[in-house]
Amino acid sequence: MPLQAWITLLLLVAMFAVLVSDRLPTWLVFIGTLTVMMTLRLAPEQALLKGFANVGVLTVAALFPVAAGMYSTGAISLLSHRLIGQPKSARSANLRILPSIAIASAFVNNTPMVAMMIPVVRDLKRQTGLNAPTLFMGLSFASILGGNMTLIGGAVNLIVAGMIVDAINSGQLHGMSPVAIFELAWVGVPAAVVGLLYLIFIAPRLLPEAKERAPSSPTGRAYLSEFRVEANSNLDGKTLDAAGFASSSVGFRLFSIQRNGAKVTPGPQQQLRGGDVLAFTASAEALPVLWTTIGLVPVLGTAMQSERHQHQLVEVVVSANAAAVGRRLSELPLPDSPYQMMLVGISRNGQVPGQSFLDLRVEAGDAGVLEVDDSFFYENRREIDFTITKPLEGYLVKRVDRAVLATFITALMVAMGASGVSSMLNAALLAGLAMLLTGCLTSEQAWRSLQWNTLVVLGAALGLESAVTGSGLSEAVGKLCAALAGNSPRIALGVVFGVTILLTNIISNGATAAFMFPVALSMSEKLGTNFKPLAMIVMVAASCAFINPAGFQTNLMVQKDGGYGFGDFARVGIPLTAIVGVVVVLLAPIVYGL
Repeated sequence: MPLQAWITLLLLVAMFAVLVSDRLPTWLVFIGTLTVMMTLRLAPEQALLKGFANVGVLTVAALFPVAAGMYSTGAISLLSHRLIGQPKSARSANLRILPSIAIASAFVNNTPMVAMMIPVVRDLKRQTGLNAPTLFMGLSFASILGGNMTLIGGAVNLIVAGMIVDAINSGQLHGMSPVAIFELAWVGVPAAVVGLLYLIFIAPRLLPEAKERAPSSPTGRAYLSEFRVEANSNLDGKTLDAAGFASSSVGFRLFSIQRNGAKVTPGPQQQLRGGDVLAFTASAEALPVLWTTIGLVPVLGTAMQSERHQHQLVEVVVSANAAAVGRRLSELPLPDSPYQMMLVGISRNGQVPGQSFLDLRVEAGDAGVLEVDDSFFYENRREIDFTITKPLEGYLVKRVDRAVLATFITALMVAMGASGVSSMLNAALLAGLAMLLTGCLTSEQAWRSLQWNTLVVLGAALGLESAVTGSGLSEAVGKLCAALAGNSPRIALGVVFGVTILLTNIISNGATAAFMFPVALSMSEKLGTNFKPLAMIVMVAASCAFINPAGFQTNLMVQKDGGYGFGDFARVGIPLTAIVGVVVVLLAPIVYGL
């Protein structure tokens, strides 16, 4: 092995060690390694920096605003509520959630997808009280499996596809076409199906229920609240059972329904209608969950000028000098009230103050939860009417006014990329522009959606691939792996999968793909086999970091909510990795040919 290859290997080992120690930011480690390689002239500067102009990296960047548009319009929340509903058991929850997440992650980058779904699953657990040990872990794993079903489902897929294009253009690959958007589905879909069956039916048995944090017991004040069902909303026409309002064990209790001035019995199969007024008693924890339910709006309040997705919740105490003291709630808001607010719930001495919401008279010291906009804090700056106890952070009403439009734009983007009408990069850029022009997304939201750390790591990882190739390291490692495989191309596929899995659970998936791509290419040349099945295996395996929670960003995102340790990930992840490996290694040579 030449001296440059040894130097490159030492730098990569040092980089891997620093990444495992987690002492420096990942992007800094990659940029630092790239800088040292440039200084030592292990590859030309243009080759080391090529990743920042790579089509795959640029496509990942273009997809972030599209995902943000789906999130900010409430399209993801609306679709998830329609698909998930109110499961009655842990298995039912997994059956409804995991396949939906996998399908969605095939078209929306899985990192923002999981970020969008964590609050949805958290709210579902609050509302249903389910104890599903693998629900959060399954959320991450299902998104990874779904991301391997299409080219745009994961950043690694686009990176490897970009490296294939570069290799074709440079003459390294002959007779091979770029990867199409659904070409990965031939191995990704079967792997996802088998993996999901494992996650739904077997994985829950591997984790004790004690590992899943039980829902918090309702604490603090108890509130009386009334909400109106919006006409033509997600709730209009649903039964109380399907809407999740029939249960009385999750922090709130529906005790009355008013329809056109008449009382309706709130039985489990009672259908909701637009305009129904629902009266609840709710714990301090459950009240914000009711408020964020799409299709419910507080009955009492002022006509607010701003849109609901811009509002927030605040807990207040009524002051002795408040103009509302002594007034019935039905008399509010007062004509000269300066406040933009809605009354979400009211509590007295920590208890529910009665059963009749609108007939209740306000007393000094009453606690209230208000839906307010930013102007409320200015108008209440001297706290004459209200003393602000605390803002209730982390709760937002999802806007749904442009949800259908955002969904249409995203579907059109996928159709354009799949049909070949335009490149995936061009389709994603057009979709992002459409999100901005139609108001699905603001320019500030689009800018904030760009995950610069991820993009820098991906760009730098492709530069490292140039050093691995140019120094001769990939050829040397390829020879070693080819020797391990003997003369069997099928064993070579297994070796590539195994080495890639080992690396991706230790370092970032981008670095793993960048290292393994030239190694797999060298093995293909040594064995005289078709490179495409090897490339597809690198794509799939580089994302399948199921064993180490630090191996994939979405694992870390769900670790806290699920209360998981390293052993929990290993217990569930090792069998899942083996299942995916068997499926992919068996199918890849059949589908893509050797």
